Amino acid sequence: MTNPNPSPAAAKTPAHSTEVEKATTGALVSKQGTTTIADNVVAKVAGLATREVSGVYDLGGGAARAFSALRERIPGASASVAQGVSVEVGEKQAAIDLQILVEYGVSIADLSRSVRKNVIGAVEQITGLEVVEVNINVSDVHIPGDDEGDEPRVDTGRVQ
Repeated sequence: MTNPNPSPAAAKTPAHSTEVEKATTGALVSKQGTTTIADNVVAKVAGLATREVSGVYDLGGGAARAFSALRERIPGASASVAQGVSVEVGEKQAAIDLQILVEYGVSIADLSRSVRKNVIGAVEQITGLEVVEVNINVSDVHIPGDDEGDEPRVDTGRVQ
């Protein structure tokens, strides 16, 4: 004989589902009203939280990074805080994808754990959304001396 009234626990979905509830923007709903959080807000928070972690050289990669370098040369223009960040925001949850450049010599596994922890903490604290996943794509390694702003190494001819 089957139970016509399944228990409430059986009807619940897992707390950490990997799929984000689909919506164009996130919404926090209460009896007093609704708070809507735009995707770009979550992306900016995630971008700032990522940049706070020691070992992250920059966000973005490829064409976006080249475009940002050109934009920095224009007076009054600045790079986007959300560069290298894409998000999916649902009613209660968010999923975040990051594209980062790491400093040479930094453990990518340790850095990824630190970035995830910092991004999840910041986004959940500031927005109230549950972060279900933070995917990290390491697109490059920054080697000192590779950029114009870095001082080039002077070769003295001596073996060190």
